Amino acid sequence: MGTFEVRGGYRLRGDLHPQGAKNEALQILCAVLLTSEKVIIHNIPDILDVNKMIELLGDLGTIVEKISDTSYSFQAKDIDLDYLHTDSFRKKAAGLRGSIMIVGPLLSRFGKAYAPRPGGDQIGRRRLDTHFIGFQNLGAQFNYDIDSSFYRVEGKNMRGAYMLLDEASVTGTANIVMAAVMTKGKTTIYNAACEPYVQQLCKMLIRMGAKIEGIGSNLLTIEGVESLGGTEHRILPDMIEVGSFIGMAAMTQSEISIKNVSVENLGIIPTQFQRLGIQMEIRGEDIHIPEQECYEIETFIDGSIMTIADAPWPGLTPDLLSVFLVVATQAKGGVLIHQKMFESRLFFVDKLIDMGAQIILCDPHRAAIIGHNKQIKLRPTVMTSPDIRAGVALLIAAMSAEGKSVIHNIEQIDRGYQNIDGRLNAIGADIKRVE
Repeated sequence: MGTFEVRGGYRLRGDLHPQGAKNEALQILCAVLLTSEKVIIHNIPDILDVNKMIELLGDLGTIVEKISDTSYSFQAKDIDLDYLHTDSFRKKAAGLRGSIMIVGPLLSRFGKAYAPRPGGDQIGRRRLDTHFIGFQNLGAQFNYDIDSSFYRVEGKNMRGAYMLLDEASVTGTANIVMAAVMTKGKTTIYNAACEPYVQQLCKMLIRMGAKIEGIGSNLLTIEGVESLGGTEHRILPDMIEVGSFIGMAAMTQSEISIKNVSVENLGIIPTQFQRLGIQMEIRGEDIHIPEQECYEIETFIDGSIMTIADAPWPGLTPDLLSVFLVVATQAKGGVLIHQKMFESRLFFVDKLIDMGAQIILCDPHRAAIIGHNKQIKLRPTVMTSPDIRAGVALLIAAMSAEGKSVIHNIEQIDRGYQNIDGRLNAIGADIKRVE
């Protein structure tokens, strides 16, 4: 188990370049299975989850060539479907949440797919019903073996259909779209997720020959085609990392420029940080955060306490609520953080309370924070990262606490943040990786 030793209290100064988006990369990588032709993908982040997905594609028979540090070519010409029945596949796929998204492409192209129940963050129940109900709407047969925790989906004669998703699931939408692009007939998906990463997937599929309308809305219409061809695609900057850097700059009173962030695809993220009192300047595609001695949380118009809650796009992504929570601990004023989508994602706050933060965990979904206004610094402590986003929130807290903090299980952070210690050390942080 890896560990970070963090000496906090330092102000950072310099430029940070966000990596390619993890959540987009996992969708795009699965989409290469839809064609036998070559697909080239740029701006792929070098992180654990993405590297595991690339390895899994190779094990399935995809020809993988590394072009540069962030660019790869993939050609899924000869896919070995028998590999799906091996213990090796079960073990690797079960350890990667995004592996569920190979089901849609395999079902679309080969008429069958298998997958173990995937792992990932321990942040509460993350059901897969939306994925499989969507496949069943297209005419696929679904079976789940409880004893082996293994999913089997077969659909040799699927047809397009109308469906109303029970939730605007991002991975569910992506999976169903990939299943429908080569399914005969017209498929209509209502209450579809419409965040930028799903839009990116749809645009890539169109370049491959798919017929998709309604991109950017919650109503997608897909006309099935016979086959798809190769293409070239560039992954967007990671909006979660951009948000993490904004929060980190304010928390550590640092002056940072975040470069090439694709502002139009950040949605409400900058505005929500500004509601915490964080100053920033948009300079073209860059965000500049000046050094701030303090930041004050706004109230609602009637003077009531601010509530920051997650919601499907274009609402605030749930992946950033952990960062908002930790940043609020040093703000002036109070805020209620309402995590609606995952019931266990706020349980990391006990470590922040140990560090001196004033937080009331109301229930598994809500936490009330009373900011210290930087009058009382957080204390260093020893903690363990429970998931990717809580892990980086704890790292931000440790960077603001004067003295030495220790963070265990940093593999969780490495799953979503590329060389985070090296990049932050380059602009003044003191983070030591201990294996």
